[in-house]
Amino acid sequence: MKQFLTLYLLLLKATATTFAGLASLPVVRDELVLSRHMVTDHQLNASVVITRSTPGPVGLYVVSVGYFADGLAGALAGWLAMVTPSLAIICLLRFVGPRAKHPRVRGTLQAVVLASAGLLATSALPLARDAIADPLTLGIAACALVALLSKKVDAPAVIAGGAAVSLAASFLG
Repeated sequence: MKQFLTLYLLLLKATATTFAGLASLPVVRDELVLSRHMVTDHQLNASVVITRSTPGPVGLYVVSVGYFADGLAGALAGWLAMVTPSLAIICLLRFVGPRAKHPRVRGTLQAVVLASAGLLATSALPLARDAIADPLTLGIAACALVALLSKKVDAPAVIAGGAAVSLAASFLG
C-alpha cells in the first residue's frame, strides 16, 4: 500500500503540475528514474512508445510507467494520477470559466505551456540518447524528425514507418 500511495503521489505531482500529455515527462523521469530508481530510461521510453503507438490520450503513458514500477497496482496508481487533475479541473471550471478570457489568466496559461515545452525538450534528449543505439535508429530518428517538421506527415504515420523499417531491418539481420 505504501508503494502504491508513493507512486500515485509522484505521478500525481507530474500530471497535476503540467498541462499537456508528455509535458509531465521531465517530472516523471526526475522522480522515478533519476531520484528513486523505480523505472529505467528504457522502461520510460517503452511507456512513451506504447502510448504513442496506440489510440488514446498522450498522457496515458503514466499508466504504463506505473505498470513498469509496480505491476497492476502501479498501473492503477498511474491511471488515478492521470484522471485526478482532470476531475479537479472539471470542478474548478465553474469558478474559473467566466474568468478564462482575462488577460492575466490567459498570460498565466501561456507561460505554463511554454515552460512545459521547455521541460519536455530537456527530458527528450536523455531519452533520445537511450533510444538511438546504432546507425539504423539514428537514421530512423533523423527521418522522423524531418517528416514531423515538414508538417505533411502525421505522428502515427511516422511511428508506423519507423516500426516498419525497424522490423524489416530485424528480418534482414
